[in-house]
Amino acid sequence: MTTVRDASPPRLPPGQVLTKKWPVLHYGNVPQVDTRSWTFQVAGLVERPFTLTYDELLALPRKTVNCDMHCVTRWSRLDNTFEGVAVQLLLERGGVKPEAQYCLVSAEQGFTTNLPLGDLDRPDNLIALKWGGEWLMPEHGWPARLLVPHLYLWKSAKWVRGFTLLDADVPGFWEQNGYHMRGDP
Repeated sequence: MTTVRDASPPRLPPGQVLTKKWPVLHYGNVPQVDTRSWTFQVAGLVERPFTLTYDELLALPRKTVNCDMHCVTRWSRLDNTFEGVAVQLLLERGGVKPEAQYCLVSAEQGFTTNLPLGDLDRPDNLIALKWGGEWLMPEHGWPARLLVPHLYLWKSAKWVRGFTLLDADVPGFWEQNGYHMRGDP
């Protein structure tokens, strides 16, 4: 298991409030996902673009990460345990081209978020499948959610469907609506 902790205290960013619950916040409705037709795609500036079915994603090696979560709406929840597929495994499989510097993450219902490649290509990032030993609940992103624990949670897209590697930073949904391009708590 990987434990994600910043080297310097405090664990609670300024202005954040601790919660024991995992609040449910998202734009729009919780999508009805059929895992028989669900796919995850890695495309753009990669040597080997590929698409995985849900069963293929489940068959990949998994890892566990213990991390804190911080939401831009000012709540934080400490010591969360996620299980999933390492993002680095997917990036390695695709063979990221040297000119790729950014990723546009796509999710259900047309949602997108952007990430610098340096924030995406980290050992603690997952395509999360489980939280606290249980499958993610639909309202928290089942069947798969990106987990980028060092950034605010809107960068950890629920209902994730793919990565497009790019040479320029393209704003995602919330970034087009005034949110910070990086989402650094």
